[in-house]
Amino acid sequence: MLRSLLVPMLLAVSLLACGDDESVNPDSGDPTKVTYAESLGVDLAQMTLLPSGLYIQDTFVAEDGALAQAGSRVQVRYTGYLPDGRSFDATGNGPAFSFTLGAGEVIEGWDEGIAGMRVGGRRRLVIPSALGYGATGSGGRIPPYTVLIFDTELVSVR
Repeated sequence: MLRSLLVPMLLAVSLLACGDDESVNPDSGDPTKVTYAESLGVDLAQMTLLPSGLYIQDTFVAEDGALAQAGSRVQVRYTGYLPDGRSFDATGNGPAFSFTLGAGEVIEGWDEGIAGMRVGGRRRLVIPSALGYGATGSGGRIPPYTVLIFDTELVSVR
């Protein structure tokens, strides 16, 4: 009898505790309302804010490489971070990630944030959850309403 009462009580307590979890708070999807790990060096004031809410910062501008524009097939090397500084994905030394820019094959923040780069260029993207994985998150690695930080390098454009 005690066991049958204890399990529902523990479940209720754990669900209540989740209510205070910032990872499921819609406000945590706004880049201006997030605390970033010092190791990331995110300074929104030094970045360009686009009308969509995406922040970009060119960390290396390639002057003469091919231009990434809608319809181009691009290859990108990247490392993705959560605001707490944990990396959740990266190309590492493997092949660059390939997609058609503007075709909806990637999150909106990537379609918008990679456009306008030139091959050899590097750009940091700070993506609000609305342009990332939103209220659903992704695969248990990215909680709902999470701002994403990507360091990207454009490898090729076809």
